[in-house]
Amino acid sequence: MAQQPTWDAVDAYFSEQLVGHDPALEAASAAADAAGLPRIAVAPNQGKLLHLLALTSGARRILEVGTLGGYSAIWLARALPADGILITLEIDPKHAEVARGNLARAGLERLAEVRLGRAADTLAAMVEERVEPFDLVFIDADKPSNPEYFRRALQLTRPGSLIIVDNVVRGGAVAEADSTDPGVIGTRALHELVAAEPGVSATSVQTVGSKGYDGFMLARVQG
Repeated sequence: MAQQPTWDAVDAYFSEQLVGHDPALEAASAAADAAGLPRIAVAPNQGKLLHLLALTSGARRILEVGTLGGYSAIWLARALPADGILITLEIDPKHAEVARGNLARAGLERLAEVRLGRAADTLAAMVEERVEPFDLVFIDADKPSNPEYFRRALQLTRPGSLIIVDNVVRGGAVAEADSTDPGVIGTRALHELVAAEPGVSATSVQTVGSKGYDGFMLARVQG
C-alpha cells in the first residue's frame, strides 16, 4: 500500500506539471517559514483546486476563516474579478502581519483584506452588519469551532454559494465515535449539523498527499 513518500512524490509531480513555478506563492511560503509559522498551509495542488472552485463558481466575494501566512488567500484572491473582494480572518497578529506582506507582494492588497481578531467575533459582527452575502467561504481554522463557523457561514451566504471546510478526515479519526480529541469532536459535530440542515447539499472527500491523510467538505447552499 502506498505511503507518505509516494504521496509526496505524486503531489510534487502534479504540482510540477499543473501548477509550476510561481514566485509570489514561493515567496509567501518562504516568508511564513522565516517567521516561524507552522507548516500547515494547503499544498500547491490544493491551492489550485480552491482557485478553480472560485473561478468556476464566479465568486466575486470570498470569505476565508483562518489566514495563517496568506498562501491560500493568494490562490483565492487571484480568482476574483477586478471589483471583487476577499476577507480573511486571523486571530494571531504575527500571522496577520506575514499574510498582509505576502498579499501585498503578490499585488493583491486591493482585493484582499486581513481582519484581525477571534473569527467567531468577527463573523458575528458581519452577521449583525448584514454584509453583502459571500459567494464562497473557505473554513480552515481551529477545528473545534467548525460547527460555529459553518452556522455563521450559512448566515453570510446565499443560495448557490459554496462552503469548503478543510481537514475533516483527521487522519481517519473522524470515524471514531468515542474520540476525545476536540478536533475530531468538532468535525463530527460539523457533519451532524450539515446532515440535519435541509438548506445544504454537501459531501466530504478523503485525500492523501503531501499534507498526509485528510480531506475536505464541499457544501452548496440550496436556499
